[in-house]
Amino acid sequence: MNTADVVFNIQRFSLHDGPGIRTTVFLKGCSMRCFWCHNPEGQHPEPELRYFPERCIACGQCVLSCPNHAHEMHDGTHAFLRENCELSGLCVETCFSRALQMEGRAMTVAQVMDEVLSDKAFYESSGGGVTLSGGEPALSKDFAREILEACKVHRLHTAIETCGEVPWASLEALLPFTDLIMMDIKHLDESKHQRATGQPNDRILSNARRLASSGKTIIVRTPIVPSVNDTEEEIIQIATFVRELITLRTSAHQNGNGEIRYELLAFHKLAAGKYPSLGLEYKAHDIEPPTKEKMTSLLNAARRCGIEASLR
Repeated sequence: MNTADVVFNIQRFSLHDGPGIRTTVFLKGCSMRCFWCHNPEGQHPEPELRYFPERCIACGQCVLSCPNHAHEMHDGTHAFLRENCELSGLCVETCFSRALQMEGRAMTVAQVMDEVLSDKAFYESSGGGVTLSGGEPALSKDFAREILEACKVHRLHTAIETCGEVPWASLEALLPFTDLIMMDIKHLDESKHQRATGQPNDRILSNARRLASSGKTIIVRTPIVPSVNDTEEEIIQIATFVRELITLRTSAHQNGNGEIRYELLAFHKLAAGKYPSLGLEYKAHDIEPPTKEKMTSLLNAARRCGIEASLR
């Protein structure tokens, strides 16, 4: 229970990361760089300093406290020199207006479980539990496995959200203590996938096939991003792959008989404000969320492939 890793959020009373009322634990670090990422603060594995200039009152305390000269004052205006920052955190401690915040903190499994178990009564009454998300939880294999194992000691339902772009051994290590896997499949075309996410999709598809043979309940998810994968043809390709996973499960005769379902998620811009605070460019700025009519059309296309599909 003393194993530690970097957590950037623990979201209580979550209703969208699995069945029932859940606590979602977000771990830092991801191998992909989707240009529309809704959790950019989860991409890098280490803590990061976020700066919100609109909150700054130019008091100058950060200039005095920073040992690396990452903060300067020019004519009463504060400037943050991110390239000088070595994450001492001293500026955060002296920032009265919370214009400077540390994103991510090292936590032990015991510390995570203390927060998780505080809502155990809600899990029991709603059929909920705990979900590990990110980032990519399988990149923190040992930490994630110990959290899931501890949850099972307390008979909690467990789930992971994964992009699938990890070594199979990292995913496999989590399976004995995981009830539900929610896995993104963003595109079947490898070159389009790489342009949109920074990674090819061969390992993702291979892992999806292996997961299908595991017998675990799987929800395959596709975030619908205009200009990336919002045509009926592209969704039919993914839905056909999901149907193949269902066939593979039927023929594998492995332990477990969990279902495989398909969900479509609409791209949104709620994360746009996170990027500047992390010193990142928001490359999805000119993309508009898909309309309800578009999402319904894509849902119907997926269902024509003979699989169970829904919108979320």
